[in-house]
Amino acid sequence: MDEKTRAAKEQQMRASINAKLIETGERERLKEALQQKLIECGWRDQVKAHFVKEKGLDNITVEDLVLEMVPKGRALVPDSVKKELLMKIRQFLAAQSDL
Repeated sequence: MDEKTRAAKEQQMRASINAKLIETGERERLKEALQQKLIECGWRDQVKAHFVKEKGLDNITVEDLVLEMVPKGRALVPDSVKKELLMKIRQFLAAQSDL
């Protein structure tokens, strides 16, 4: 299978998984669980403190948030939280017979 075909199949599978997550309400449950975990582990405060310290609260723009905060915020997510979310997604997929 060539790279283009493989990429197309991968994209189709991701779209199918995403649709199933939305359809069943699992995406929203995962999102809420992730938000809670990030609050519990201090991630939210850590990201906020980083940007307030670097930019100052009044100097942060939406563009700053998009360009800087998203990549930095993702990098600061603890591996344990990432692994737990991945495990939950795998469990969901294993329970789906039509994917």
